[in-house]
Amino acid sequence: MAPQKDIVKIAIQMPGAYPQLIELDQVGLTVWNLQGPDNYALQYADSVQTYITETVNFSFFPGRCAEDLYKGIQSSDSGVRCDSLKQLADVSTDITFAQEFISRDGHSLLVQIVEEDKESCLIMTHTLTGFMELMDHGIVSWENLSSAFIKKIASFVNAKVQDASIQRLALAILENMVLSSNSLFQLVRQEVTLERLITHLQVTNQQIQTKAMALLMALLQTAGEVDRQNIIHSSGPVGDEMAHYLYVLQSVTLNLLEPLMRTPLDSYNQDQRDMLHNLRQLAFETESEGSLSNERRRSLCAKEFKKLGFSNNSNPGQDLVRAPPGLLALDTMTYFASRYPDAYSRFVLENSSREDKHECPFARSSIQLTLILCEIFRIGEPPSETRSDFHPIFFSQDRIFNELFCICIQLLNKTWKEMRATQEDFDKVMQVVREQITRTLASKPTSLELFKNKVNALNYSEILKLRQTERLHQEETLAPPVLELKERLKPELLELIRQQRLNRLCHGTLFRKISSRRRQDKLWYCRLSPNHKVLHYGDVEEDTETPPIETLQEKSKLATTPQSSEVLDLAFSITYDVEEYSLNFIASSRTDFCLWTDGLSVLLGREMSSECMRSELEILLSMEIKLRLLDLENVPIPDAAPPVPKPPSNFNFCYDFSQTEQ
Repeated sequence: MAPQKDIVKIAIQMPGAYPQLIELDQVGLTVWNLQGPDNYALQYADSVQTYITETVNFSFFPGRCAEDLYKGIQSSDSGVRCDSLKQLADVSTDITFAQEFISRDGHSLLVQIVEEDKESCLIMTHTLTGFMELMDHGIVSWENLSSAFIKKIASFVNAKVQDASIQRLALAILENMVLSSNSLFQLVRQEVTLERLITHLQVTNQQIQTKAMALLMALLQTAGEVDRQNIIHSSGPVGDEMAHYLYVLQSVTLNLLEPLMRTPLDSYNQDQRDMLHNLRQLAFETESEGSLSNERRRSLCAKEFKKLGFSNNSNPGQDLVRAPPGLLALDTMTYFASRYPDAYSRFVLENSSREDKHECPFARSSIQLTLILCEIFRIGEPPSETRSDFHPIFFSQDRIFNELFCICIQLLNKTWKEMRATQEDFDKVMQVVREQITRTLASKPTSLELFKNKVNALNYSEILKLRQTERLHQEETLAPPVLELKERLKPELLELIRQQRLNRLCHGTLFRKISSRRRQDKLWYCRLSPNHKVLHYGDVEEDTETPPIETLQEKSKLATTPQSSEVLDLAFSITYDVEEYSLNFIASSRTDFCLWTDGLSVLLGREMSSECMRSELEILLSMEIKLRLLDLENVPIPDAAPPVPKPPSNFNFCYDFSQTEQ
């Protein structure tokens, strides 16, 4: 007998009963003697419990289920509320149920629970989960949510002590709000601080890290250029703590490239092989390869891969086996070729036309450049707890690493030509390019355009000038032997300065005299006697240059002079405790003031302390060091003296001159 068309066998489980394989009458069902089939619907028993709306029976119909859960959520019994919200979180994935529940304004009930914030962490978790599932269907617009609800969700994120599940769900809800409309973006941006988001990036909970990163990226992507700068830099200069947070954000984001960087190319992966061949096809307009024989095609590919700069032209994938940079190098090359095809073709074709030894190999250069950028940005290293050296340029572009590569690979080609490099100079060129990049990044450019202009202005000749300047400033002063030589030369040069100061005092200086009315209308001259024991001074006329010592009638012995002190700018005095008398000086210039105070300090047996003395000592030391090191130009100075060899076992090699004289 042929089976009836309305009878099928299906495994069905009634809530609270064992599953049974039953003959299902699609017209009527009598197994459980249920009344009112309109109140039931089939529902998948697997992980996603969606309703089978075409067939009626066995789980409560979506409308009835929505009604029961709606009432259960409002129950005074917390256990019933918790069970209802948990079930709501499970069944809300079904759009049929979601429509029924939302039609009863059930989502507003969830919003009310969140705003009041009186439930336990478990109930709040079920509430937020159900809310997220309902909103994912797009039945209700995110813009209909109240500002009180948004602030409450933001408070879950900003709270220092909060359940991890609640924070994860709150971050996800805020991300959806930001991506849904600009008005919600503005609200979220005001409520959630960048510092708090970056704090979430530093926790050990990977789910919270992921959601915090997603929200942060949503904020940066949704913001315009001005808003993005405001998010990063706020309204004032970046403080130390903020700079550290930005550094952590930069480090965590760039470390997303680490898996790519540490994965070598798989020669058996068809997608990766296609990417390699796409590089070749974008660079060269080749004839149709379908008409070529296998041998001819392999020969053509090998020739073109060689022009691209691969070392292993027959199997270019071998060049990308080294990790790092691994697949990240292939990704950057592909990005450059597809994003800037004209610049890519120009790079390859320009070098293909040069002599073999002068061509800049694109593939080899790209692989090494990618590695350099990874080292500069410390990709693969965990964020430091103390560093704060973030790069503002990082926040100006979505794919900043790839964009920087595109600028730097063209810079590399430019530097290669400026250095007139050959294949043997490859490492030297890469060192110069690394220096160009690091020096430019140190200037903290805020945009790609600014970085491009600065790094291109820093050509090879400028690098040489900077190196020369730094070398002249350092002058090998950090080498221990040079430091030791300086210390040995210093006493001799200080004595030279002392003698110059005393000679200047013996020559004498013209000073202005202060009258009782504080007027400086008279002049007097003072000089030290040749035996350095007496100061001769006296009034002179204004046009007097150097009066003879005999014309200076006043004398003051220095034997009892206890001190010399500065009381005003350019003014100093010599005081005598025994005679209660002082000799006051007002120098006409800073130089005269330094010369006399240094000279008097020498006479008093003290150390000279003026800025003129320190400057002159530095100049004399620098000149003396340069003169003594002239014969050692380009000779590396060791940090320690070489060991003295042991004496020979005998001195038979010495020549005896006495025998010759005889």
